[in-house]
Amino acid sequence: MDPYKWAFKLSPFSPSELVADCFELARDIREIDMRASPYDLTSLGFSAIAVETVEGRCEYEHHQRQFAARGEPLRTRSISLCDWLLDVAGLVAPQSNSLQPSFKM
Repeated sequence: MDPYKWAFKLSPFSPSELVADCFELARDIREIDMRASPYDLTSLGFSAIAVETVEGRCEYEHHQRQFAARGEPLRTRSISLCDWLLDVAGLVAPQSNSLQPSFKM
């Protein structure tokens, strides 16, 4: 799941903090993908990740694992938002009597 795509699609219901946090993660992922590409981006301030080497693959994998860990709470917050929206819309059985969202604002 791409957290930024879904946080943005759920606007205006998504808290702006969630959208911003998801965008920050997406931006960081894109930077690593560009650094691992075959293009020379050093003139733009991006050092290359040589994925054709063992060291480069390890570095790339390290970043991917960090991104997965950073994305988990964002996915959880997005799912909470969806559950809350479905509850408010009456499309699922209520989980509680509260109409307050359980996600972080």
